[in-house]
Amino acid sequence: MLRVLATLLISLTLAAAASAQLMDKKALTLDGAKKLAAAAEAEATKNNWRVVIVIVDDGGHLVYLERIDDTQTGSIDVAIAKARGAVAYKRPTKVFEDAVTGGRNVIMALPHAMPVEGGLPLVVDGKLVGGIGVSGVTSQQDGQIAKAGADALPKLLGR
Repeated sequence: MLRVLATLLISLTLAAAASAQLMDKKALTLDGAKKLAAAAEAEATKNNWRVVIVIVDDGGHLVYLERIDDTQTGSIDVAIAKARGAVAYKRPTKVFEDAVTGGRNVIMALPHAMPVEGGLPLVVDGKLVGGIGVSGVTSQQDGQIAKAGADALPKLLGR
């Protein structure tokens, strides 16, 4: 009996130690990405702006892409780059645009830094879950649309 109890105690201790090596993390689902894109699309449609809207996961991998009819195809790669840049540096791409505008051209050498407004990180409880990128109109308008999508995240979570 003592041997069984000792084995059980050791097993529980090892299991606790193993779980301490892993963390739980929230992940963006396809359904969630579609809802964020729908909020961004609503802002674009309200203003009659033709854009590409991209949602990426926390690793910068494409989850969802939407191209509003008649949007130029060049905006596809730009929207992806904006979303990935926001994820890579956990900050809005406008930060890079402002830095370059202010003369900090070294920003152009940073990998995945897209110095054009329109990319935002998506954060839940202080943790990065993905990014949104928008391209097709002016950078300020792209940013406005991306913000509408990002602002839908708390509503999506019931907050």
